[in-house]
Amino acid sequence: MKTYCPKPDEVKREWLVVDAEGKTLGRLAVEVANVLRGKHKPEFTPHIDCGDFVVVINAEKIQVSGNKETGKFYRRHSGFPGGFKEESLAHLRARKPVAIIEKAVRGMLPHNRLGDKQFTKLKVYAGAAHPHAAQQPAGHELPAHATA
Repeated sequence: MKTYCPKPDEVKREWLVVDAEGKTLGRLAVEVANVLRGKHKPEFTPHIDCGDFVVVINAEKIQVSGNKETGKFYRRHSGFPGGFKEESLAHLRARKPVAIIEKAVRGMLPHNRLGDKQFTKLKVYAGAAHPHAAQQPAGHELPAHATA
């Protein structure tokens, strides 16, 4: 018996809308990353991009547990002397709420070219409106097998 390996041309991609309102950041990010990778499909192959497109709406209403609102920091460095920047979750939510979900999901994808390609299928919007109605997204919830 041979193992089936899908070709990149054979992969059927669907569009899925996820409402982030009231959901916990890490739990939502895990579910979204799994759908982007294609782990919810029976023909999942780790080295092929077989995931679906995910549209996340209401990113500004994402929940975090504990004191992460003030205690979680996002850090970056420009590479120049004195170029260290640090920003709390509350400040990032006020400035760019989309980046919170994008950073969480990106950290759960592979850190290589395949992960970069999978990350481009993620679309995050701060409000409830999104411009992807023409793609006829499937629904407003993740599939039941992706939430387990």
